[in-house]
Amino acid sequence: MAYLTEGNLKRSSLLRKFAALKTFYKFLIINKIVLKNPFNLVSNPKKDKRVPIFLTEDEMQKLFNIEEIKLRDMAMLELLYSSGLRISELIDLKLKDIDFISNIVKVRGKGDKERLIPIGEKCISAIMNYINERKNEGLPCDIDSPAFLSASNKKFDPRAARQIFYNWFAKAGITKKASPHTIRHSFATHILDRGCDLRSVQEMLGHRNLSTTQIYTHVTIETLKRIYNDFHPRAK
Repeated sequence: MAYLTEGNLKRSSLLRKFAALKTFYKFLIINKIVLKNPFNLVSNPKKDKRVPIFLTEDEMQKLFNIEEIKLRDMAMLELLYSSGLRISELIDLKLKDIDFISNIVKVRGKGDKERLIPIGEKCISAIMNYINERKNEGLPCDIDSPAFLSASNKKFDPRAARQIFYNWFAKAGITKKASPHTIRHSFATHILDRGCDLRSVQEMLGHRNLSTTQIYTHVTIETLKRIYNDFHPRAK
């Protein structure tokens, strides 16, 4: 393991090799080929904490300012940014999962765990505009139909849903390596920047462990440091 560590391997590659060897020794023990697993004595390599790519508030606004964006795509964009949903959660939504009175969306995430997330007025308005368009075109609008319909008026294929966002990123001139998940990162970063507590963000994102959510504090701390340096009289 020391040799591999010195070999300039990515931490993810090191973790994979470590896991494979540890599992292999478990197999040897089960089959009574060896008596002990030497990897029980080796510390598990820590995974790198990479700061997630996110869009600034100005970059998000560029997306919302695209004039030719479809009502459906605007509603999808608004919902992702308003709630921090995963793209898989977005395409699994049904109309009955959106409470237009309480401004809440019900999501079934990883591990089939259900959570309720508040969404903003602009998001509700965008979704209503899209639903009204669907009604006018005679498209399915019953409560069990998908919240967002593909071009074939069915539930979205994940790849097709992602491609929609890639197209709008390009239209808005976003040069970062952005994906629908980048909007989820942006949601978490922006509300933390504006004072939301970490525990609430954990609940909205559906993270099992708070440590997973803490990755976003690296971003907000950098923002605080920049603000401090700009405004404190003795910072420099």
